Amino acid sequence: MPWLSSIDWRSIFMPELGVAELLVRGVLMYVIVFVLLRLVLRRNVGGIGTMDVLVIVLVSEVAGQGFLPDSRSIVDSAIVILVILSCSYTIEWLQYRFPAFERLTREPKLKLIEDGHLLRQNMRREFVTEEELMAQIREKGCEDCGEIKAAYIEADGRISIIKH
Repeated sequence: MPWLSSIDWRSIFMPELGVAELLVRGVLMYVIVFVLLRLVLRRNVGGIGTMDVLVIVLVSEVAGQGFLPDSRSIVDSAIVILVILSCSYTIEWLQYRFPAFERLTREPKLKLIEDGHLLRQNMRREFVTEEELMAQIREKGCEDCGEIKAAYIEADGRISIIKH
């Protein structure tokens, strides 16, 4: 196995940056992407929430760097992935323990229908078309808005409907 001796083992396992810098970079990138997603994205992406999308995107980006020899070491990538997952866990724990923190980090529900009337300003705010909303209403077994007491776009992007 002479090829094993040609591998630069040090570059694979020795971090190129200090662990403190990796921690700071990981936390800062997590917070920046979280805030941007919080401001821009509300709807689910295939049934997963914004936090899940954030973790998947960041982890895949960081993990990819550990695969190529011209990039970061495996330890650099592993530390940043650990930071990303720790941030996600911490935010979910804080949301569970402190309702005020949950209100800060999760979008509140927004009413789209009230007593059978479409609230078009709220629909515009969330880019929900009438056709899209009507499809959700039909999926819940209703034919028109008159049967609906209230409809909300929830924090995770799903539309919930309360019948009269």
